[in-house]
Formats: sequence, C-alpha cells, structure tokens
Amino acid sequence: MTTDSMSIKNNHLPPSLLTALGGGGVDGEGGEGDAKPGEEEPQGAPSSSSAAAAAEESGNGSKKPVVLVTNGDGIGSPGLAALVEALIRCGQCDVHVCAPESDKSASGHAVTVRETVAVTSAEFHGATAFEVSGTPADCVSLALSGVLFSWSRPALVISGINKGSNCGHHIFYSGAIAGAREALLCGLPSFAISLNWRKDESQESDFKDAAEVCLPLIHAAIRDIEKGLFPKNCLLSIEIPTSPSTNKGFKLTRQSLWRSSLSWQSVSANRHPSAGQFMSMHQSLGVQLAQLGRDASAAGAARRINAPRKNVEIESVGAAGKPETQREVVKKYFRLKFLEKEQEELNEDLDFRALENGCIAVTPLHLNLREGSEIQASASEWFASVPTGGGEALRG
Repeated sequence: MTTDSMSIKNNHLPPSLLTALGGGGVDGEGGEGDAKPGEEEPQGAPSSSSAAAAAEESGNGSKKPVVLVTNGDGIGSPGLAALVEALIRCGQCDVHVCAPESDKSASGHAVTVRETVAVTSAEFHGATAFEVSGTPADCVSLALSGVLFSWSRPALVISGINKGSNCGHHIFYSGAIAGAREALLCGLPSFAISLNWRKDESQESDFKDAAEVCLPLIHAAIRDIEKGLFPKNCLLSIEIPTSPSTNKGFKLTRQSLWRSSLSWQSVSANRHPSAGQFMSMHQSLGVQLAQLGRDASAAGAARRINAPRKNVEIESVGAAGKPETQREVVKKYFRLKFLEKEQEELNEDLDFRALENGCIAVTPLHLNLREGSEIQASASEWFASVPTGGGEALRG
C-alpha cells in the first residue's frame, strides 16, 4: 500500500480538535505534541522510563520498545497474522505474541481459575509467540506476570485484529476488548482493533489493509508513550470499516448504546454435534467400539452362566415409605445468535454511526464512569496531535 493510500482523508473530528501539527511524519521530532519545557506530564501518563525499561527487558539486546499482541479469534486467525506481519515489517518495535490457541470470541473478560493453563510455543517469523489454552484476559495477564517472557511491562498492548465490529454494548461480550482491558487494569496503554467483517463481502486481504491503515496511530502511540504524552486510564477501541483501503479517515467517537439482540434457537437432538458428527468422523473407531462391546457382552454372559448363583433380597423404600419413582430427565439443545437491530441514534460522533459512514472509529474506553468526560478530553487532545502517514494531523 502506498503512502498516499495510507494518508488519512477528510477526518471528521469535532471543531475543538482542529489542532494541526506542523510537518514531520510519525517519527518526526519537534511536533506540537511534544512536551514543552516546564510543563508536567499528563496525570497518570506512563513515564518514559517505564517504556525504556520495556525495551531494556526485551531479552534480545534490542533497544526497541516491546509491543505485546493478543486477540480473541485465536492464534491462527488472519487478523492476528496481518497485524504481526505489519508491525514486524515496519521494524519500530519488538513484537511478542501471546494469544488463545482457539477461537475465544464472545468470551468476555473470563479468566481461568479452576483449570491448568497450557502454554505452547508458536511459529511467527520475526516474533516470539506463545499460544495459550485460556482466554484473551488469561493471555495478557500471563504475559505481564513475568513468568513467560523476560520482560513484564511492554510499551503497548494491542488486541486484534478482531473479525467483526465491537461497537456499543458488544464491548462487554468481546474477548478482544477484554484482552486490551486486562492491560488497562494492569496500568498499561492498549489498543483493541476490530474489522467490520461482512459475510459474502469481506475477504482475508482486508485484514492486511486494516493493519496498514492503523500503523500511523500505533506508531504515534509508541512515540508518545515514550515521551509520557499518551493518555492513560483508557484503552482505544479502533473500529475499521468493511473496506479499509477506501476509509474516510480516523474519527474520534464515543461509545454508543448499540447492541444486537440475542436470539436463542432450539436445535433438535439429531442436529447436536456431540454425538452424530463425532461418530461420523470416526467411523472406524465406532466399528472397533461396537466389536469390543459385543466381545464384552459375550464374556459377561459366559461368566454369569458358570458362576455360582446366590439369591439376595433388597428392599427399596422411597421417601416417607413410598415406592421410588424414576424422575424423567429432559435435555434440550439451543444455539445463540446475534441479530442486528435497526439503530435509532443519529449522533454522528457515536462509534457505530462513524463506522457505517466509512470512518475508522477510535473510541476511548475507560474503567471509571465518573471520569468519562475528563478521559474523553485527554484522548481528544492527544488524538488531535497525531500526524498521519502523509504528514498531516488528524483533524475534523
């Protein structure tokens, strides 16, 4: 993708964000976002020393900042591969991956507390990677614990690229959002990136385009984290439209009340996959089990014929002296589906509305609802200072 195609066009930010940076690309020095002499760092912002420590702890002698990548779709997902490949190709950070071994979509912020979690090394050219038999929150928590990697505090945690949007109330179901939220709980800056995937319209190459258009924002975040300028106390949820390469630019948005309705649908027993599908996939095993069953029945019958007989009387009495009655067990099967609802909210600053309009929606998500307005203002100030790949600043 060329620099021109990566530049951000027609960024529709609120008027208060019409602050343009003077020249310089993502890695340029002397932009208006730099801290001025005598100014204090934003409250709660991660210090430059912590980012430097992450680079020192990378374990391979590199001075590059460490970026931890996880996701909710599983380590084999094309979205994760596209993001890791793009980060490695740019060469501005050391990439480490810790992701679920299987699809953990809609797992929310679940953690594993009653089972042992298995970790296996994974092949990612140019990155140190592990797959985990747990949830996205498990992956981030484990990676930050100090028992898996040689470092314990990366400069930035990125969760994605998720297959499907996470606007509105979907953040409560999303495993991808939970991975970024776990980093926020640990005091680390984080992104959650999602692609608005549409069946019969999207294709895997869209993930590569999505990774490319996010790079300016990722690089700006890494730069400003090192300077102590990146807003803390929030994670940034980045929602990419269905056609990433023709996006209309970044837009700072607010979380909407958008949600899909949950529809539980009855599934007949013969459609339940736990029995029929298993045996159909293992027909030879079924034949062997059947033969073993016949052999065992024949052996048991022979033993009963030859064994001495003994009469034993057993008295069975139910509750209150009444004969026992066998309780009928009823078992049913259901599947959950998310059904899209028509949205009535018309505010263009909401996440799903910006996404529908073809913009890349960037939504600050926070843990303390009482600090929402302050965090939104802090994120807005930083967002307005971010230059794009073409040297322009994100603007309204």
